[in-house]
Amino acid sequence: MFVFALLLGSCLPGIFACAAARAKQVAPDAVPLRGVVEGFYGTPWTQQERLDMLSFCGRVGFNAYIYAPKDDAYHRNQWRLPYPPQKLTELAALVKAAKAARVRFIFAVSPGMDLFYLGHAGAEDQAAMLAKCEALYGVGVRDFAIFFDDIEQKDGPGQAAFLNAVSARLRARHHDIGAILTVPTEYFRADMVGAAGVVKPYTASFSKLLSPDILVLYTGEGVVKGNLTAEEYQAAEGIYGRPLGIWWNYPVTDYKETNLALGPVENLPLKGVPAVFFNPMRHEQMSRISLATAASLANHPSHYEPQTAWKEAVERQYGSLAPAMMTVAEHAQHLETSWADIGRSDAPALRQEMDALWQSYPRGVLLRLRVQRLDDRLAQIEMATEKLLLELPGTQLAECRPQLLQLQRIVRADRLGLALLAAHRNGKMTAAQQTSFLAARQAVIAHDGEARISEKTARAFLDELTDHLNLVNETVGN
Repeated sequence: MFVFALLLGSCLPGIFACAAARAKQVAPDAVPLRGVVEGFYGTPWTQQERLDMLSFCGRVGFNAYIYAPKDDAYHRNQWRLPYPPQKLTELAALVKAAKAARVRFIFAVSPGMDLFYLGHAGAEDQAAMLAKCEALYGVGVRDFAIFFDDIEQKDGPGQAAFLNAVSARLRARHHDIGAILTVPTEYFRADMVGAAGVVKPYTASFSKLLSPDILVLYTGEGVVKGNLTAEEYQAAEGIYGRPLGIWWNYPVTDYKETNLALGPVENLPLKGVPAVFFNPMRHEQMSRISLATAASLANHPSHYEPQTAWKEAVERQYGSLAPAMMTVAEHAQHLETSWADIGRSDAPALRQEMDALWQSYPRGVLLRLRVQRLDDRLAQIEMATEKLLLELPGTQLAECRPQLLQLQRIVRADRLGLALLAAHRNGKMTAAQQTSFLAARQAVIAHDGEARISEKTARAFLDELTDHLNLVNETVGN
């Protein structure tokens, strides 16, 4: 590992020079290469959004930005084609803006879908990749990445040989090449090992043959899995025999676009990690809450406290609207699918109050007090959504309006359900109340497909109310 550290220091001088330049702003334990990877699927950011993000990166202490939009055809599907003059001009403007912000602009290509490794076709593809990199070198890029993620072909030796050749030829041509990064096809640890923990053939060959001056990024235990531990990182590091950089898939939501991820990045084991990049949402403005906490983590890992960083990020970005935004952001932290699970629980204190209500309901103990307290909390959320809908600037509002409206619908339905629950307990439940509640619930359901928020808290509580009240209706009917 010590040898690799020396190689990393000698091959990536610009990384550490940039870190030293920012020494007054970051701590000695700051991750050397830290920033944002624009690596999500779906609608890419606009030129202005990228310029804004580069400026943001500079302000929060990030020192790197990977340009890797999956839906840029020249990055992935048609990677061999040169960028048209207008697009190259736009990339040149991004490079210039990155330098002004003291951020390294890392240009990435993803050729793996149809790359040739051998023979005449392989030589032509090497030449195409070098030509692509040379064009970007010409507009000021000095750091490059070649990614092999999300493809079917697993040719470890071929990929390693291709990367080694391109890296060597670029460095032979230009003395000032900085970082060269890659993402392997097996890019999370659970996919690197098979039964009984045996390293799979692809990872075994790729890790063995890859040149030590190429920095490997991986996503942790899974594609989107939270709570990476130091032991888990060390296990992945042991597979490669070198420190790995981390590509962290939060706050990205391209696999669940109905949601926003507005929570803090959780603690990551960053001691000795050479690089960490955070994949954002397509919502550039909304991504900044989480990314600001990520910068706090990467700048000073040993002193990171998620809640404090989160509160500070929201206060800096939203000023007088910070209390309302914090209220809403509490409900947009966790993302979960059949294969993804990341982010802190949504509004845990509110969820505890809801659970306490159900525990006390059968006995009626403190029920009226619990209903009132819960209704007061829900009323505060409703007021927060209303304030943001009325006062958020246009760009920010456009990115979160569907979720704000849905949270507002959910909370209104929850409050009607609470009132109905209390009325039932007092023997005063009316048909009109039931009709109002069911109509509010239906309004939520009608918009579930476009916006999801507070799925295990306020939204789940609505389903719990519905289930309980259905039982009540059946009992009354009998």
